[in-house]
Formats: sequence, structure tokens, C-alpha cells
Amino acid sequence: MSRVSIPVIDMAGINQPETLRAIDMACRDWGCFMLVGHAIDESISSKLIDHMREFFTKPTAYKHAISRTKDNPWGFFDQELTKNTLDWKEMFDYGPSDNKGTMAPQWPNDMPEFVSAVMAFYQASESLAFKLLAAISVNLGMSTEHLEQYYRPEHSSFLRLNYFPVCPTPAPPEATGMRTEGCLGINQHTDAGALTVLLHDEQPGVEIFRDDHWHLLRPLDGALMINIGDIVQVWSNDRYQAPLHRVRASSTHERYSAPFFFNPSYCTDYMPLPSTTHYAEPARYRSINWGEFRAARAAGDHADIGEEVQISQFRTDEHAPL
Repeated sequence: MSRVSIPVIDMAGINQPETLRAIDMACRDWGCFMLVGHAIDESISSKLIDHMREFFTKPTAYKHAISRTKDNPWGFFDQELTKNTLDWKEMFDYGPSDNKGTMAPQWPNDMPEFVSAVMAFYQASESLAFKLLAAISVNLGMSTEHLEQYYRPEHSSFLRLNYFPVCPTPAPPEATGMRTEGCLGINQHTDAGALTVLLHDEQPGVEIFRDDHWHLLRPLDGALMINIGDIVQVWSNDRYQAPLHRVRASSTHERYSAPFFFNPSYCTDYMPLPSTTHYAEPARYRSINWGEFRAARAAGDHADIGEEVQISQFRTDEHAPL
């Protein structure tokens, strides 16, 4: 295992050609980058981390009182599965209500500042993600507003608060593939949605799989980690690859992180953009419905129901994985 530094991009120049090129190269080469100059005030980030620590130190019964369910994914959970394997973490998810009233935010009834901190970071991340989405749209040969249509008038983005307790049996650092011994904070996966905006504390934990090895990312003070997900990989027709990543468990340190998953509306059907296909490079994926895909992935995260759904299952025959 080695430590690596991924590209660092300054958000202040988001509309400049050189910044757009830097984002394009980072998405091509890594599928992720560190973002500075992102305009999310440090007080918003620090308040969220502080109130996360307060929430996760509450008694287990207190947290279980607002547990998520099979039908309502918002709330506390400590039995998350990734690729059918239990993660070493606790989490709290906040997302929008649905029209049926089935999915509804659940909050602790005596932590109003926790609620305010979650909402403030959600809104700031949402604003930032729309700007990044516009940059990716341009880099993929479409108009600035093209991808935004899948997010208006509503979208299915959500904020997850992760707590990784000290682990007595962490998986060995050199382990590759799915772990066979010890525990990981989050097992290897790619993100199912379009973009992830990640806030993390000072403890390293995220590993990227590259060149047949896992590489531990160096945290950068004040920076957010941005990575693309499966939807952008499909839109780009594999020009961009969603990075395979995991989170290590630690025998000595707790760790906190807060990923904002920027996802389109549930009714979105996505496939390679017309600008990414041509006669010599046909579409590598058939159309995928996000609502159906997300529901299948969420069900697999909640319980072991068999093979986890992947975009590789939607590849066209001529581009089927070997």
C-alpha cells in the first residue's frame, strides 16, 4: 500500500479553460480530485463535524430510535452492506421526502443544532455540485445546462454522515479484492450516482485502486474530495471511469466523513451522451432508469439479497466485460 496525492483543482477558476481542462484530465486519469477554493465556509464544515461527533456518541438506543427501514432510507443505520459485506461504521442519511410520504427525514428530537448543521452543509454541497455538473457537461461536449435537466425541478441527492469507530480487527493493508479477513470501514465499490462531494476529518482512510494496488489518499486541509460515479461514467461512454475505492478501518483512530451524493431525479433514464458516441465508438451502455437502479442498490445495502446491481449489467453486447 502506498500513499498518493490526487490532482488538486481550484474552484475559483471553474469557468476558465485551464480549469475545465484540469477537471477533464482528473476525471480521465483518476476519476477524482481534491477541490480547494470551493466557497463552502469553514464554519459550515466544522459545525457539521462537531455535531456528527455529538450525535454518534449518543447511546445506541437513542440512535436506533430513528433507524432507517427497508422503505425509508433516511435515518440512522449500523448494518450497512457493501458488495454483500458488512461495513465497520455507523451512519446517518438525510435526503428529501418523496411524494408518497414513504421516504421522510428522521431527526433526533433534542438536537436542533445538528439539524441546522446537516441542512447547511447539504445546501452548500448542492450549490457546489451544480457548478461541477456544468463543467462536466461542457467537457463532455454538451451545453452548460444540458445535464441540469435531469435535476430539475427535483433530484434525489442525499447527505450521509459516516462514523468509523476504532476497529479491533482491521483488514490488512495489503489485502486486494474483497476482504477475506478483518474489517473495512467501507468495502470496495464505485458510487452509483453522478458526483460525490466528500468532507472528511484529518484522519486518512480513503483508498483508491489503481495500477493493481490500493493507494491511501493524503487528506488536504480545507479541501473537499470530488469523485465521479457510475452515472457520469455512463454519460461519458467510459471516457471517465468511476474510481473503485474503499475506506480502511483503524485500530487506533476514529474517523468521520460526510459524502454528499449528487443524484438526478428518480425518473431519469441515462445512457451515453450523443456527444460521446459516433460511428467508430458506439454507445457502450443501454438506457438505465435511475429510480430502478437506485432502489435495487439500496435494497442490497440494507440486506443481503444477492448480487449487487452494477452498470456492467447494462453494457451492450459488443462491450460486455470479459
